[in-house]
Amino acid sequence: MTVSRVLNGGPNVRPQVREKVMAAVETLQYRVNVQAQRLAARSSWTLAMVVEASHDAEPNSFYHSGLEIGALRACADAGFQLQMHPFSEQTEGAADAEILALATSGQADGLVLTPPFSDRLALLRQLHAAHFPVACISAGPEARQAAPSVRMDEAGAGFDITRHLLEQGHRRFAFMKGLHGHLAAEERYSGFLAALAAEGLDESSVVAARGDFTFRSGAALTPELIQAPLRPTALICANDDMAVGAMFAAHRMGLEIPAQLSVVGFDDTPVSAIIWPPLTTVHQPLKRMGARAVELLVSQVRKTQERGERHEEIIPHQLMRRDSTAAVQ
Repeated sequence: MTVSRVLNGGPNVRPQVREKVMAAVETLQYRVNVQAQRLAARSSWTLAMVVEASHDAEPNSFYHSGLEIGALRACADAGFQLQMHPFSEQTEGAADAEILALATSGQADGLVLTPPFSDRLALLRQLHAAHFPVACISAGPEARQAAPSVRMDEAGAGFDITRHLLEQGHRRFAFMKGLHGHLAAEERYSGFLAALAAEGLDESSVVAARGDFTFRSGAALTPELIQAPLRPTALICANDDMAVGAMFAAHRMGLEIPAQLSVVGFDDTPVSAIIWPPLTTVHQPLKRMGARAVELLVSQVRKTQERGERHEEIIPHQLMRRDSTAAVQ
């Protein structure tokens, strides 16, 4: 039993004993029989990551893949496999039922929920009632009380990037929001408003529209935002894909970026550094967030942490100042 606890990363093993076991493993060149281990533990040794995938829009270019890369690395370190399960957010009741069915099917030992599913309180309560391990990424305030979670300070990021624009003299803004009900994106907007308020401004300085996080929506919404009576000098987009779409539309309209319009995004996806001009954005540590969510989940599966025990972890963001912003002329 002691050897098993050491090899499975279990608790209650003295460091000296752990060292002796690992020395013996090295001497004997022992390798764990994964199939036998799974049979003995009656475990799939598989974790599932649930993501939103609309059938009517292109997938997010990097957000989900960034989380997946981090989660895969953490799964490999812990001896688990990772499955990605896309569900459509447009059918909320059906999606929740399908996610709950996945949890009770035996296909996975735990779930990582990403937005908007990480904000579904009813779903989280059902998973908790079923004693099924779950960890959330970028959950909203209420959901953070219901399950272990890892996130970036979304409101703080919104405040910081707005502060950057205010320091450049911008006072008229357009804001391209994300999907309705996506609480992480709403917190970015709240941080934006907080920065305005600190400068003595309010929503009368803003024209806003709601996109769906895609390049297509960014390109489609930009003309009406730019041509609004307010005539913004800076456009803030709730993610990089919409920001890149906005820059495409602005170029097509003959606007110079950043001389005539400053544009910023969120996430720091790879495209943000290669678009012209390179996009000022907030670096969201997606890989680290995916890895930490898996680590929180594994601790529940291995029962080193109680299932459903509240654990909220905030991973620092970073403002990436590039060439898509400039002082007001």
